[in-house]
Amino acid sequence: MTTPQVQPASTVQPAAPTVQTVRGPVPLTDLGTVLMHEHVFVVSEELRQSLPETWDEQERIADAVSRLKALAATGVSTLVDPTVIGLGRNVARVALVNEQVDLNIVAATGIYTLADIPDFYRYHGPGTLLGGPEGMTELFVRELTEGIADTGIRAAFLKCAIEDQLTPGVERVMRAVAQAHLRTGAPITVHTSAAARTGLVAQEVLRSEGVDLGAAVIGHSGDTADLDYLHALIDNGSYVGMDRFGLDVLLPEDQRVATVATLAREGFAERMVLSHDASCHIDWFPPGVREQIAPNWHHTHLHDEVLPALRAAGVTENQLTTMLVDNPRRYFTPVNS
Repeated sequence: MTTPQVQPASTVQPAAPTVQTVRGPVPLTDLGTVLMHEHVFVVSEELRQSLPETWDEQERIADAVSRLKALAATGVSTLVDPTVIGLGRNVARVALVNEQVDLNIVAATGIYTLADIPDFYRYHGPGTLLGGPEGMTELFVRELTEGIADTGIRAAFLKCAIEDQLTPGVERVMRAVAQAHLRTGAPITVHTSAAARTGLVAQEVLRSEGVDLGAAVIGHSGDTADLDYLHALIDNGSYVGMDRFGLDVLLPEDQRVATVATLAREGFAERMVLSHDASCHIDWFPPGVREQIAPNWHHTHLHDEVLPALRAAGVTENQLTTMLVDNPRRYFTPVNS
């Protein structure tokens, strides 16, 4: 009888780390060039349902497909989409778009609020009338480990937000996000106000929950040219999101470019990620207004205009690769890898 050959345990290779995307798990090494903060759809969902004349599903999907094909043609392989509850997240709709575009789209879990938590959680959970465990944390963990609703699509990172101040609702969401991170290892992205310097507030809350700040992107840090503030965020260990290129109404592009170039010269390319925070469709503005007030706020602007400007400002190809390829890959690398 032939004796079965057993492979020695020492030669068994661990599975390569992957990132969950709308189309399923993708090897980290296949993420390629990544835009770290972009949206497909941002929709006020209850109003969309109440004003059906403002929404044509097939038209919106076709438009998103066209825009994302143009993005993929620039060489971008992965779009990280921090659209969560509060921003009209619908990953099933995004999946319909993704079926027609060869692009990795990474979904998020979390809640976007700048003030109060959803009423669904108002009366139960820590510190509420009924008390009990934090239901938001349980939801986030489920979406990271099992899937979002019944779609089978798993989130790969967590999102929370703070604007001008840390309200009780914002703090509760942030702590729920921190707890979900500690349970799953999923990284975190935080919407912040650079003008109000609330990235530092977010870092303090996350740190107080035991989060390693190297697992967090402090989003919208590129809305300021205040190097002292940016140095403080970096010194605390986080990535800074230079992620609103095209939104010149918040900070002119020449200042955004100069700030990234300065930080790169100082040796901080390893702590920056680049993006636009753009959307294929966002219903926060009347039709045509977005294009009028921010004509460069779209998904290909970085490759069309910003990268050439950064090169002209002295940012090297290696530094661009660090910000667009290496840092996103490191951000999504499981902590135990």
